[in-house]
Amino acid sequence: MADRSASVTWQGDLMSGHGEIEEVPSGAFGPLQVTWSARAEDSNGKTSPEELLAAAHATCFAMALSHGLAQSGHAAERLQTSATVTFVPGTGVTRSALTVVGSVPGIGEDEFQAAAEDAKENCPVSKALGGVEKTLEARLQ
Repeated sequence: MADRSASVTWQGDLMSGHGEIEEVPSGAFGPLQVTWSARAEDSNGKTSPEELLAAAHATCFAMALSHGLAQSGHAAERLQTSATVTFVPGTGVTRSALTVVGSVPGIGEDEFQAAAEDAKENCPVSKALGGVEKTLEARLQ
């Protein structure tokens, strides 16, 4: 079991206020500025929960796919992965669209697609996203 944490300080109201994600205990990132406009409009050099969620989903998916491929005897040389998280004000996160281009020696397209689909459904961040629509575009390089 591993616990991870982050702290945020928010000042002001939602629309005109601002926040700061302080440095995380690992030291991997922070401080990061957060605003409503970065979330729902133009980022202007600031981040949003959805941008961080996209980074987490892309990373988790890539790790799960890498593991699944290795378990089936096809270690990936490279998995170029991205996620685009859609946020609708008043509704919330509605979608996470994953894209992966893989360089995987000795694997066929169908087997790669099946492994990618399994990773999409079963990586821990996908599971945490519950009923959020998750899409996948996967192809071999």
